[in-house]
Amino acid sequence: MDRRYSPFIFQAQNGSGPPPIQATRHALSSYGWSLRPKQWTKNLLVFAALLFSFGQLDVRNLLVTLAGFLLFCFISGRVYILNDYIDREADRVHPVKRLRPIASGRLNPKTALSFGGFLLVLSLGLAYLLQPLFSLLLLLFFVINVSYSLRLKHIVIIDIMAIASGFVLRALGGGLIIGVTFTPGFCSVRLLLSLFLAIGKRRNELSPLRNDKGTHRKVLEKYSIPLLDHLNAIVTTATIICYSLFTFTSGRTINLMWTIPFVIYGVFRYLYLIHMENKGGAPDRVLLEDKPIRTTVILYVVSVIVILACFE
Repeated sequence: MDRRYSPFIFQAQNGSGPPPIQATRHALSSYGWSLRPKQWTKNLLVFAALLFSFGQLDVRNLLVTLAGFLLFCFISGRVYILNDYIDREADRVHPVKRLRPIASGRLNPKTALSFGGFLLVLSLGLAYLLQPLFSLLLLLFFVINVSYSLRLKHIVIIDIMAIASGFVLRALGGGLIIGVTFTPGFCSVRLLLSLFLAIGKRRNELSPLRNDKGTHRKVLEKYSIPLLDHLNAIVTTATIICYSLFTFTSGRTINLMWTIPFVIYGVFRYLYLIHMENKGGAPDRVLLEDKPIRTTVILYVVSVIVILACFE
């Protein structure tokens, strides 16, 4: 192993630094962080199908949805490893991403790729045993994300759509694994909301690098803050209108319209965080750290459950 990427083990062998057991713990910690567990909240979209199929809630559907969530976590972790491997040089000049295990030198790049390959094979195999079509969706999710890492992230507009597709596939995967078909309205809402998050991510990346935006990601040279703000205005309006229509045309109780204020507030709060606090680059972090957003999501989920339980 390249000693440059194993400082704890190297120090232990030379009589300095932490002992071998502690070095092993540090290595395992680096592997774990390379999967970016803090971003696994994105995979909670897998539970959307279960939420809107409250009448079909049982132990089996809950367990298979949980399994689907974990498999998406492993597949997305594999993608993060590959992305960090490809972007390791660019990440080293980024104020935040330079701390990632590969970019910082705490994890050997080739070893990380091997670990990711094992996760990919394991995840696809388990997904096939669970639901063959779900394994194909996971494979599509992986292929799109790999394409993003290798090429699509360098193509203006397409890069945003590729990011958004990941959110959509997560929601569709949750429906597929329990045998629920989403309506076109719900798929449209999911796509628009995903674009909203993707545009916010690009704006957050661009904001601190306005004067030197090409050093981190070349495609950022083709964006501007005003352009991204215009795109967000379009998507925000379409998201709220489309969700409002969905509550009336989904074939479920029209009392779902009472959840519209939660969606409006959540979108407005996220826009506030993007424009006033320069956040939005990591939706998972916003969900965990911003109390109003977190509270809104909880109230939205509870309200959907209560409405479907009482009025259907």
